[in-house]
Amino acid sequence: MGDPMAAMVDAPAGEMVEPVAAAAAAAAAASAPAWEDEAAALLVQAVSLVSAGAMVLGGAVPYIPQYLEVKRSQNTEGFSLFVCLALLLANTLRILFWMGHPFELPLLAQSVIMNGVMLALIHVCVAVKSRQHIVKYKERTFTDFDMRYFWEWTDFESYVECMLTFALVGSVLMYFLIDNPWFVETIGFLAVFTEAMLGAPQFYKNFEQKSTYGMSVKMVAMWTCGDTFKTGYFILREAPAQFWLCGFLQIMIDVAILAQVGYYRHDTARRRKSDLGR
Repeated sequence: MGDPMAAMVDAPAGEMVEPVAAAAAAAAAASAPAWEDEAAALLVQAVSLVSAGAMVLGGAVPYIPQYLEVKRSQNTEGFSLFVCLALLLANTLRILFWMGHPFELPLLAQSVIMNGVMLALIHVCVAVKSRQHIVKYKERTFTDFDMRYFWEWTDFESYVECMLTFALVGSVLMYFLIDNPWFVETIGFLAVFTEAMLGAPQFYKNFEQKSTYGMSVKMVAMWTCGDTFKTGYFILREAPAQFWLCGFLQIMIDVAILAQVGYYRHDTARRRKSDLGR
């Protein structure tokens, strides 16, 4: 049996170049896909980080125009505080749901931030309403336990007390029933369904007034964009079905409120001119 090394040494120079060139080409071809895969992985990671950041902070952004509108106009008539109630309940329930069925941390962080934003919006609305009363009025507080004035209290502390009570009761129930999948999944469904219905109080408020005056159209437009993005995020990240099903419901309500903006545009313009003429 011949020596392969000797054969290679004895081979002509041209025949030696061919195997070396072929090996180099094969190595280059193998390294190219590896580089492309690494670049693709970095791109996916960057997109995921941006999406997560948008999920955490994007939910609060639509309420900035409404906050500024209330501060500027010193008028809360066009905005329903029950929108804040719906979001506070939804995000508190979502936090409770996370205890029994952990999901992505960006969604949990979003819930914590949203609760803070809603309390800030309630605070400015309560402050504006208190300044609108010229004569002394009877104070309504949470500890009165009068359902006729539920969520229409005259002090900010009552709203905080109400939500703390709700969170405490929910936490105790979750602690004792955390091993019951039916209870945990029901909490998850209630969280996303309540959030999906957050536009319903605003829709009813507009219908009752036959006007969208005092409501920030920018807020609703941002709702629509944010809810569309959020629903797509839920689907791509394979979130529990409750999340994306209620996301579609939320988009439909957003579109209905935007339709009201066009339908009531003449009445809204008259209200605006009337208030400016005072």
